[in-house]
Amino acid sequence: MDLTLRCRAYPDEETASVAWEHIDILRQIRNQAVRHYYRSPHDDRPTEYDQHAKLPEWKRRWPVFKKPSAHSAQQAVSQIHKDHETQKGRRESGYKTGRLKWQGRGEFRSVSYNQPSRYDVDHNTGEDGWLRLRLEKIGWIQVRAHREVPETDDVKRVVLKKERTGEWFVTFVVEADEPEKPDLSNLTADECVGIDLGILSYIHTSDDLAVGCLDLTDSYDRYARAQRSLDRRGHGSANWEKQRQKVARAKRHIKRKVLDFQHKLSTWLVTEYDFIAVEDLDVKPMLETSQSAKNKQDAAWSRFIRLLDYKAKLHGVHVISVEPRNTTKECNQCGVKTSKPLWVREHSCPACGHEEDRDLNAAKNVLDKALAESGVPFVRTTNSLHVGPGRSESTPVQTALPPFTDGGSGVRRHSHRVDAKRVVEAGSPDP
Repeated sequence: MDLTLRCRAYPDEETASVAWEHIDILRQIRNQAVRHYYRSPHDDRPTEYDQHAKLPEWKRRWPVFKKPSAHSAQQAVSQIHKDHETQKGRRESGYKTGRLKWQGRGEFRSVSYNQPSRYDVDHNTGEDGWLRLRLEKIGWIQVRAHREVPETDDVKRVVLKKERTGEWFVTFVVEADEPEKPDLSNLTADECVGIDLGILSYIHTSDDLAVGCLDLTDSYDRYARAQRSLDRRGHGSANWEKQRQKVARAKRHIKRKVLDFQHKLSTWLVTEYDFIAVEDLDVKPMLETSQSAKNKQDAAWSRFIRLLDYKAKLHGVHVISVEPRNTTKECNQCGVKTSKPLWVREHSCPACGHEEDRDLNAAKNVLDKALAESGVPFVRTTNSLHVGPGRSESTPVQTALPPFTDGGSGVRRHSHRVDAKRVVEAGSPDP
């Protein structure tokens, strides 16, 4: 499997200027390829290789196209055909997709190489944690290597990107061995967990562990102030550009805060369990119809599930996605469905009298569905698998405050509830 290593890059002023000029020319090449593609007859669209063969002709017509590496120009053209394949897959899944968009200046921000002869990784810098990277027709770039980067021949692909904040990053794509996953027939109950994704709690597990959502109020206030200040600047002026970068940094702060939280939480899950069941949520309609759309967007559930699946491959863990329909309504003990509005946080079954937290009941149902679909041979003492509250001594959190309690009301029956701001990473995948 492919493993991506993203590192901060520090090109000097001259190299950064050349790199940005080449990126903008690659944007123009991409736009020309998109235009050529859609102007061709619908039943005779050019292939990726057809458009590669067109590059010499375009370079004669527009000499500026000769400046970037010919290889990176081919990569820019290849990308639109990868995008077409992605669109085709989404259409087959029932989504509506339009044409690829024309990209304006600043929207295309990266250059990529996938042949070792086009780049060189030099570890002999004399400084620990640093390396030098040479890119064809761009030059040498200092890179902060916070993780071990392999030699040039072991790097499959290199991508140089300039973020909207003005920072440069290099992504190294390397081959990693995928560990063998444990045999499903050998799994035990305490090695399996079901996860219910929510808003009041970011996740609630079948082991009765609830992790709260991040409080991004202050971050959004800072972002809103920066955006209002940008609106008062003259568009395109030097002060406007400085303020635009401040807005980008404020937005980046929110994104990194959520991503850091998701990385830590997903890493803990794959290091603690061998079988993880999650809901296969279709987030888009939820954002379009829900009054709590902003909270759901901040939760970034789709990305969390992708991270969980990616890290599960690194650690050899089973991640099973199940249909979320009725997981909240069904009683985990008898299977009777009971409709509950969002503000009702306690499951109370009118048939068997079973009572427990709404999210805990849903997490157990998610786990039961995944076990049934996977054919895990557990012995059940009732209609559902009994997963005990084990592993409570090694949760992914540390807290200086007492665990969340119900204040004496007796409504919430979590064995653990932790604030998201106190989540700390218990481990990380090997590079």
